[in-house]
Amino acid sequence: MTTVAALCRDCLEEFRDDVQEGRCSKCGSPRVLTHPELGALSIAHIDCDAFYASIEKRDDPTLKDRPVIVGGGHRGVVSAACYVARLYGVRSAMPMFKALKACPHAAVLRPNMSKYSAVGGEVRAIMRDYTPLVQPLSIDEAFLDLSGTESLHKGSPARTLSLIIKRIETEIGVTGSVGLSYNKFLAKVGSDLDKPRGFAMIGAAEAIEFLAPRPVKIIWGVGKALEGRLRRDGITTVGHLQKMEEDKLVKRYGVIGHRLFHFSRGHDDREVAPSSAPKSISAETTFAEDIHNLDELCRRLWPLCEKVAQRLKTRTLAGRTVTVKLKRSDFQQLTRSRTLTNATQLAEMIYRTGVAIVEKEATGPAFRLIGIGVADILDAEDADPPDLLQQGTPKDRRIEQAVDAVREKLGPDAIKKGRLIR
Repeated sequence: MTTVAALCRDCLEEFRDDVQEGRCSKCGSPRVLTHPELGALSIAHIDCDAFYASIEKRDDPTLKDRPVIVGGGHRGVVSAACYVARLYGVRSAMPMFKALKACPHAAVLRPNMSKYSAVGGEVRAIMRDYTPLVQPLSIDEAFLDLSGTESLHKGSPARTLSLIIKRIETEIGVTGSVGLSYNKFLAKVGSDLDKPRGFAMIGAAEAIEFLAPRPVKIIWGVGKALEGRLRRDGITTVGHLQKMEEDKLVKRYGVIGHRLFHFSRGHDDREVAPSSAPKSISAETTFAEDIHNLDELCRRLWPLCEKVAQRLKTRTLAGRTVTVKLKRSDFQQLTRSRTLTNATQLAEMIYRTGVAIVEKEATGPAFRLIGIGVADILDAEDADPPDLLQQGTPKDRRIEQAVDAVREKLGPDAIKKGRLIR
């Protein structure tokens, strides 16, 4: 633990005494951090700001002051919006026609996932220069554990994080926000508090009081369905959860009741676990004869989805981005991707996403190869969240678990879906 009262985010000077008038006494910057536990907090969450849009603005200076929307066509959805566009009410996952109605003068750009993935890799490489304990959550965010690095980096974890952010800004050209706390849950909450270019700290002494007035959706894993159910039960704030017993929450809401109880009190014992997961998992097949028929392409796609899903399940992994590869008879290759709201390891979810891509792209010449894969690989802990309206595990997951159990007992060909039938 380092005794630090304040830190300048610009010159990285640390002070043992309170900074007068909120400015750094060395460089005069107003970007000074102060917190009673500043030197004791070491679990961080870094989240890049409007990542896709920021990269596009970096690469095209003419977009610097313009509202930028990254997403599909008129019938698509918004993948990302810069902070200028957000002032007009544009948000991620908003239908494109609504976004353009709210901000008709915005520059609309198609997503370039290969470019974004490459930049995400550069960001993570900088993080790993300071700690091996980096756990990516997606292409543009990660947890870091900086415990015990004070001597190595000659400063508190807060100072090291400020240095990481400065390097990301100067070397890569995008900005990021930091949440720093004593566990992962509160670190992730913190990174959303002061975007863009924010740095928020949540200490142990203030956690319960800080969380009490917050809406229940602030708890990781509380989606719209669970939030609605909690609201109908009269539970709208974290403070309401803090007054409830764990066994009652579990009885009412199932296994997620444990998380509601502990997270509402600022408890989270999950470790920052760096993953040796592959960057992607995929499968493909080359046809004996070129295929033009859409139904036949989709029929050939399904067993590939099952293969990818099985590999994910075997390694307890999941992925957020589904990519389809199609190679035409003239060997020209198409690669198209879609990023999901939640990571998945289900063959059915991979298949549905893949079919939507194939239906859009397979409108021309015949194809000689089809492949599908998932990227943005992460631990499966929070994949395929429960549908609380169905009182437990989603239907797709229950079906796949049953199918997996039969195959494990009787062999891989013991049970198949009807969509394989010609």
